[in-house]
Amino acid sequence: MKNIVEIAIEAGTFKTLVTAVQAAGLVSALQSAGPFTVFAPDDNAFSKLPKETIEGLLNDTAKLKSVLTYHVINGKVKSDQAMKLAEEQKPAKVSTLQGSQVTLKVVGFLNKSLYVNDAKVTKADIEASNGIIHVIDAVLLPPNL
Repeated sequence: MKNIVEIAIEAGTFKTLVTAVQAAGLVSALQSAGPFTVFAPDDNAFSKLPKETIEGLLNDTAKLKSVLTYHVINGKVKSDQAMKLAEEQKPAKVSTLQGSQVTLKVVGFLNKSLYVNDAKVTKADIEASNGIIHVIDAVLLPPNL
């Protein structure tokens, strides 16, 4: 089974994320044993950010690392576990590797969707050898950025 980075590269829909992970020097961290849960913005999510924001992050390694680690939590959390936690705690606060918390919430009644802050999980539970990936439709920006 491939690790988180290998899956992201192979998918072809995470080119900006992969470039950012490489620029921030986080490839080896995301290839380590983990396990990690990664909320991975696809290229469409990155395209919603102003071009200057992306260029600014790529030129500021500290800020870039902060943004990227804000998308990762320790442990392997499947979507059904995340939804259960969000419904029990209404909403759930979860600590990221960056140090701040993200909010997990469930939106909808019959067709329930998992959200991380204001980003919708569009594809869940992509298994990796060192964790799990949930694709999201927006880039999460930490509160202190």
